[in-house]
Amino acid sequence: MQITFLGTGTSHGVPTIDCMLNDHVHCPNQVCLKAAFQPRYRRTRASILVQTKKLSLLIDTSQDFREQMLTNRVRHIDAVLYTHGHADHIYGLPDIRSYCYHQGEAINLYGSQETLETLHSAFHYIFEPPEFVGGGIPQVRTHLLETPTTLADIEIVPIPVEHGPLEGCQGYRLNDVAYIPDVKRIPPSSLTKLQGLDLLIINCLRHRPHGSHLSLEESLQYAYLLEPKRCLFTHMSHDIDYQVEESRLPSWIRFAYDGLCLCI
Repeated sequence: MQITFLGTGTSHGVPTIDCMLNDHVHCPNQVCLKAAFQPRYRRTRASILVQTKKLSLLIDTSQDFREQMLTNRVRHIDAVLYTHGHADHIYGLPDIRSYCYHQGEAINLYGSQETLETLHSAFHYIFEPPEFVGGGIPQVRTHLLETPTTLADIEIVPIPVEHGPLEGCQGYRLNDVAYIPDVKRIPPSSLTKLQGLDLLIINCLRHRPHGSHLSLEESLQYAYLLEPKRCLFTHMSHDIDYQVEESRLPSWIRFAYDGLCLCI
C-alpha cells in the first residue's frame, strides 16, 4: 500500500491569508514566512491518496483538490471516502469531473449518512442536475459507509469520532493504517478498532486547546495510548513548527508534510 499526503493543513492552509496580509507579525514561529522559502512548511488542505495494485482510493476532496492532483500527477481515481462534510474536505468535488470524463464511468463516493446529505445539499446540481450546466458535472454514485466493507484489496473500517457538533464524522482504518484528520475525542468503541496499527495518521491542530480538534498534547496522548508502530500528525495549523517539535518526540512519531509518500 502506498500513501501520498496530498495536503496536511487545516482549513486555513499554510501560509494563511491573515499572516500574509499582516506581514506575519502575529505568526507563531514565523511558520507562514518560512513557508515562502521552505516547501515543507506549505500545507494545503488535508487529504491523502491510497494506492494498491488494484485500487486508487482518495480520502476527501479538499478545496485544494485541483492543485493537489496536478502537483502529484494523479492519473486515476477509483473511489473517494469522505470523513465529514466541512468545506475544506468536500469543496474540491466539482473538479473530479475530469477523472469521470477520462475514465468513462461514474466514480463511487462513500461516507456517513450525515456526510452524504451534506454533499447532496452543497452540490445539488451534481446529484439532481438541471437540463443544462455549461461546465459539465461529475458523474458519481454515493454509498453509505458506516460498517466495515472491502474495496478490492483494502478492508475499510469506519471509525466514528467526535468533531464538534457533527454526528457523522468518521476516520477510516484501511487494513492496518488509520486516517483520522479531524477529531476532538475518540470514543471507547472506536478505540477498540484501532489496535495493532502499523501506522496512525491523526489530527494535530496546534498547541492551545481547541473545541473540535486535538492539540499537540492530546494527539500525543492518543499516540501513546494506541501504540502504533508509527504515527504521523496531519491537519496542522501555522502554530506547528515541525523542526522545533520533532526534536522533542520519539522517533516513531513525526509530522507529515505535503507530498510525503510512503509504502506500508
